[in-house]
Amino acid sequence: MAPEFTARFVQSLDKVDAAAWDACANPPTLSDEEGERFNPFVAHAFLSALERSGSVGPRTGWSPVHVLVEQGERLVACAPAYLKTHSLGEYVFDQSWAQAYERAGGAYYPKVQVAAPFTPVTGRRLLVATDAPEGARGALIAALRGLRKAAQASSIHVTYPTQAEAEALRDSGFTLRAGEQFHFLNEGYASFDDFLNALSSRKRKSVKRERREALGEDISIERLAGADIKAHHWDAFFAFYMDTGARKWGRPYLSRAFFDLIGAAMADRILLVMAKQDANYVAGAINFLGDDAIYGRNWGALIERPFLHFEVCYYQAIDYAIRHGYKRVEAGAQGEHKLARGYRPVVTWSAHDFADPGFHAAISDYCRRECVAVGEMIAEQEAALPFRKNEQEETT
Repeated sequence: MAPEFTARFVQSLDKVDAAAWDACANPPTLSDEEGERFNPFVAHAFLSALERSGSVGPRTGWSPVHVLVEQGERLVACAPAYLKTHSLGEYVFDQSWAQAYERAGGAYYPKVQVAAPFTPVTGRRLLVATDAPEGARGALIAALRGLRKAAQASSIHVTYPTQAEAEALRDSGFTLRAGEQFHFLNEGYASFDDFLNALSSRKRKSVKRERREALGEDISIERLAGADIKAHHWDAFFAFYMDTGARKWGRPYLSRAFFDLIGAAMADRILLVMAKQDANYVAGAINFLGDDAIYGRNWGALIERPFLHFEVCYYQAIDYAIRHGYKRVEAGAQGEHKLARGYRPVVTWSAHDFADPGFHAAISDYCRRECVAVGEMIAEQEAALPFRKNEQEETT
């Protein structure tokens, strides 16, 4: 007999038992195909901190409406979902789709967004317990479509799912869109110098020069984790974040309270890299730690210094990953300049489902052609990576 599932929507994670959510979001045993063994951005603590701090909510255009699928009283599947009234903070840009939809006489917003807000990190989005009955994921996808209908939304957008989830969504009628990021892959390096020796001579010298110039004679680096991160560190980092965010986006997404909440709830999953000039902190970057990966998220600085961004965000993360055995570093969206610094191009996915069949068909055609272009671009970038082409290349 097929299991009976029920679906419901909640507007706050405070209404969901944290252990039940996390049993779906970060189950203890996952295959590589199913996603990261622990992804901090779908954890109850992270998503709840966004809500409790006011970083998401109706006033921000991110209204939580999380989807829960239950068998009896047990939560077997869920998805972090939001009703969006704009397309900001997603890193999969669909503003041109919205304009086309509205020119045709439709209302693109609200839309259903299944995502870790403000976080361009691939991870599980269809959160299904590993021992859930067969059909739970299908019930979750059906519930998302039910939410779209109930909210009179134009569409569903699942951003940065795993490849396995993307394929499941495609099989359910979603159209897939390819994107690109740049990740450092730890090839078993013994040290940062070992990594440098894998680069071509010219690039190796360039990285060494950048690191020297970033720090000069007056800047030192502190790496802080867990209980070592104090309130004054968050105060300093938030000042960097606000300054850079205001210049880059116009309005930074995260509130000061978010960092207090996340620091208290997930201290062992945070690495704060801080740059100090004399006695003052002048720049910093926050990284979140999975079981296999380091995720560089936000950065800011109060001074202009050549290459300081690369040192604080990229080279420090690479060094930490090598020292602590992490498989990769994900340094956020975009940025082809990462290629020259040892990061490799990787494909990312999003999945989209429109209520209007004609518009869905048009977007599907666009995404198919875009996917070909992304594949060609990644192939060209792979051919131009800064690594040594053969073992005989000089390594000094």
